[in-house]
Amino acid sequence: MVDHRSVDVGGIRLAYQVSGPQDAPPLVLVHALGEDATDWDQVVPAFARSRRVYALDLRGHGRSDWPGDYSLELMRADVLQFLDALGLNRVDLIGHSLGGIVAYLLAQDHPQRVSRLVLEDVPVPRPREPNTPTRPDGDLTFDWAMVPAVRPQLDQPDPGWLERLSRITAETLVVAGGPRSHVPQDGIAELARRIPGGRMVTIPVGHLIHHAAPEAFTEVVATFLPAEEDVRPARRP
Repeated sequence: MVDHRSVDVGGIRLAYQVSGPQDAPPLVLVHALGEDATDWDQVVPAFARSRRVYALDLRGHGRSDWPGDYSLELMRADVLQFLDALGLNRVDLIGHSLGGIVAYLLAQDHPQRVSRLVLEDVPVPRPREPNTPTRPDGDLTFDWAMVPAVRPQLDQPDPGWLERLSRITAETLVVAGGPRSHVPQDGIAELARRIPGGRMVTIPVGHLIHHAAPEAFTEVVATFLPAEEDVRPARRP
């Protein structure tokens, strides 16, 4: 059963979905640009067998507030305040694409909060050729103003992000989508190398790994995460 909830973090309402045993170790899922918590629906049931799973809507996405003020640092701060609000001291954290950037920013600046980190087809923070995104037609499930706000950060990342990858203490698994992904795979390999103890596995189905190969993705992640009995249980909200 999935519960739909929300929590106030610094004046921003963040919506989230929670499922899994209440006493199980916490696993937090952070979606890609333009997605929301429902993007994880194919893989949540498998994770929720042994984890208390929290799937967020980042600010400007889904049922969370669309405040008009956007940056990757603000999204990182929102996730940190989310953990604080729910009393989640240390979590396992999975981020896809933009959500993976938010996840490694949190893990490098607050390493004590992340036990294990999974980065799904996440680009290394190096400059890339900018291009102007075009707004899709029709109603959107995210605030379009968020896209031009964060796009410059994706095209010209803060150099400190690359340098601070070495601060990550969480055991880290980088899952690459292979040659069918638009994300340069050599950059994903560099990301894995720069994180101490980072390892990489390729599931060659393209950028949307957990959609295209949900069983392979959950198997790889489940193998990486510690068994539930190896994690001290704590009652979770």
